[in-house]
Amino acid sequence: MTGAAGTLQFHADMATTTLEFPFPYEPYSIQKEFMEALYTTIDEGKIGIFESPTGTGKSLSLICGALTWLRDHEEKKKQEAVGLLEESAVTMDSSSTQPPQEHCSSPALSSSTEPDWIADFVQKKAERDLMDKLKEEAIRRRKREERMELIRHNVQLQYALKHKSDQDQEARRLLRLSAESGEVDGKGAVLDDGEEELIVADYESDDDGKPKNSVCDEEEDDLEEDHVTKIYYCSRTHSQLAQFVHEVQKSPFREEVRVVSLASRQNLCINEEVRRLGSVQLINDRCMEMQRNKHGKVEKSTDSEPKRRRREPKAVCPFSGHEALLGLRDETLVKVRDVEEMVVLGRETKACPYYGGRLAVPAAQLVVLPYQVLLHEATRRASGIKLKDQVVIIDEAHNLMDTIACIHSSEIMGTQLCCAHSQMTQYMERYRNRLKAKNLMYVKQILFVLEGLVHVLGGRVDQNPHSQVTQAGTEMLTINNFLFRAQIDNINLFKVQRYFEKSLISRKLHGFVEKYQGTGVAASVSKKENQRTEGLGRFLQSLQTGQQAHAVPIPDQKVAEDDKQSSVVCPMIQVEGFLSALTNANKDGRLVIQRQGTLAQGSLRFLLLNPAIHFAPVLKECKAIIIAGGTMQPIADFKEQLLLSAGVSEERVSQFSCGHVIPPQNILPIVLCSGPSGQELEFTFQNRETPRMMDETGRVLSNLCNVVPGGLVCFFPSYEYERRVLAHWNSTGVLARLAARKKIFQEPRKASQVEQVLKEYSRCIQDGRQSGAILSGALLFSVVGGKMSEGINFSDELGRCVVLVGMPYPNIKSPELQEKMAYLDKHMPHGGQSPGKALVENLCMKAVNQSIGRAIRHRGDYACIVLLDRRYSRPGTLQKLPEWIRIRTQVQPTFGPAFGGIRKFFMEKKQQQQ
Repeated sequence: MTGAAGTLQFHADMATTTLEFPFPYEPYSIQKEFMEALYTTIDEGKIGIFESPTGTGKSLSLICGALTWLRDHEEKKKQEAVGLLEESAVTMDSSSTQPPQEHCSSPALSSSTEPDWIADFVQKKAERDLMDKLKEEAIRRRKREERMELIRHNVQLQYALKHKSDQDQEARRLLRLSAESGEVDGKGAVLDDGEEELIVADYESDDDGKPKNSVCDEEEDDLEEDHVTKIYYCSRTHSQLAQFVHEVQKSPFREEVRVVSLASRQNLCINEEVRRLGSVQLINDRCMEMQRNKHGKVEKSTDSEPKRRRREPKAVCPFSGHEALLGLRDETLVKVRDVEEMVVLGRETKACPYYGGRLAVPAAQLVVLPYQVLLHEATRRASGIKLKDQVVIIDEAHNLMDTIACIHSSEIMGTQLCCAHSQMTQYMERYRNRLKAKNLMYVKQILFVLEGLVHVLGGRVDQNPHSQVTQAGTEMLTINNFLFRAQIDNINLFKVQRYFEKSLISRKLHGFVEKYQGTGVAASVSKKENQRTEGLGRFLQSLQTGQQAHAVPIPDQKVAEDDKQSSVVCPMIQVEGFLSALTNANKDGRLVIQRQGTLAQGSLRFLLLNPAIHFAPVLKECKAIIIAGGTMQPIADFKEQLLLSAGVSEERVSQFSCGHVIPPQNILPIVLCSGPSGQELEFTFQNRETPRMMDETGRVLSNLCNVVPGGLVCFFPSYEYERRVLAHWNSTGVLARLAARKKIFQEPRKASQVEQVLKEYSRCIQDGRQSGAILSGALLFSVVGGKMSEGINFSDELGRCVVLVGMPYPNIKSPELQEKMAYLDKHMPHGGQSPGKALVENLCMKAVNQSIGRAIRHRGDYACIVLLDRRYSRPGTLQKLPEWIRIRTQVQPTFGPAFGGIRKFFMEKKQQQQ
């Protein structure tokens, strides 16, 4: 690579060649170590857990390290193929010049089951086959490289033609205006219209009617995935993925690497008619329906309406044209784009970015995608992602296990069960005479299962769920015990699941309900048909109010106003997901039965206890996996619960943790064991709400506000405890004293208000610095695990001090947590401590590490971290802090020395800035 400001070189053990790591600037020493470890981990086919704090350039290190390995790997494969071809050619030439040897009997022949000539023939045939395969791969590789170069050239030509056309049109317009005003005689040199059209026609025409800037059918095999080694990069949010792509655009690999960004239809759809639907499920349904209409796929006569003389034309997406999609694919591969840029490109080319991006996956070298696409097998398969012998990088992986458990967990309400049963019954009655016997059998099995699920909640399917009173309570069952309780243990749920997938009954039911619920088509239905479906309409109407009040919230999903009834209209999709969850192994999941007064409010929730069961296929197929994050401690959870439980050997797992780029004197972590009055700080559940503990916490913050410049962020273990403490401080005057020194802000409960609070918080700090006001910055009260404990940067003056009040242990009385602890105690090895108790400790420290990581965001930043609880001083707890913080942490038994050290720390920083 050329053009890199800094290059790292080292000699690999396996070869004498020198490896080079291109980098956009001179890398830090920890970045060099990171890339070395990353390269070695991938090359040895291991699973690496990498920890690199925010501000250390983790993304660039991942990009340059991984793409350097990919470059070297491709070159190595090419050289090995050339060597084998030359060796095979020499061997075949030498064998052809040797005279044939007579085969005589010998002890070896007598002991062998085959004559020598047969063995020689088999060996030579294998050599010829290998040689033919290597030649074929070399030819395909050369064709692919030539094809990508042609695509790049054609795309550039297309942009040049477009730019020239725009210029010519502007020139014609100016000449026309001039001619009209009599200023020119019309002899200006202007490109002839026919000449311009001929150039474009030569570019766009082809014998088979396909544009030359697209890959034709006979050439599509040149982009087969089997011959392209890939790196799959995934992260949690689309903003993080976009940030990663922007780093690729700044890297030395931006001109040569083929990158494609995948996302959901909701993020990539450019069809305004579909986008207006709002909800993810409705967008997916409408898109797939248009795809079926495009390919002329019609439902079987057993499930369809009677044939009519004239059918209404079915809607087809105008952005799904084959040529347009191939053109979009080509343009995607020649320039690095994020999701938003893909959408802009799709609108320009009038091609769907969702399907165009999928078409680009086989030829791509770097595929950027969300967690859900990679970790969910069905979604992975639908997206055309093949992980065999590929490299996977999972970034921001501190909550990887929780993400896997969330993806494969499921919840369904009592209202949805009753509604699904009613819809399915109406569907069966209407099409009974047209359904095949096998289809009718599965429909009846689904109805039987729904009746059993409603029975578990203490209700009946033939009555309104809002009027059925149930006894409130929560119950936890294994999968088998739940099936026995619901009396559906005799139903083969695997076959039912396959029926759902093959028959698409959920989507058919969705269309059936839309048709007969007054959505426009119902007007053409006869009076008798209206009477048959009138009961369904009344029932759905009766459920609407209650369902909206008790709908299960879906994270990060925006639902349009006209689609609030989507969960009512098509509850069978939730049923399908729930029944799929019941096919997990008995030991790997639990069912939570929650009854809340009425059947409509009750719910059934499946909890996945063993995320390794769904991560194992990824581990098995991939060549190497990099699990990276800014704060990965404690790492024991990942190794034992996610990797070793999935059958990975201890030798295959490697760990790397790098320090921070900041100087040691720029961070001051302190464990404070007692307050100004000598009160011991131990915020256990029993004594944290006592007045003396809350008063002592107020005194600590009052003193800190006197010496900490800029912003001070204080994290409480829960919203409820924060509310109680602030109420107590308000009554005792502590809050007024704090407000006299710093303006007070509080983390909002609503996510929509977070950005506004952060803007006001930042503005207050900046205004205070500029005007020299009496108020010295601002004080922000937040909650561990809340909206400001992850993904928010409190850099520089926004977070000069971070305070954690107590230790944020999870609710030990939670049935879900107790079941998880019992599962770990039973199935995980005991290493001196109960795995269940270790889980509680690790959950606490993960939340702590995420919160304290909000400060120190770059090399020149500095901050103080104060942990208010003597329990942080325990050796086992200190070991679970990030290494770059742990090695600098001071344990202060009394408040005086701690306060003196903090004051000295900020005074020195102030003097350095003067």
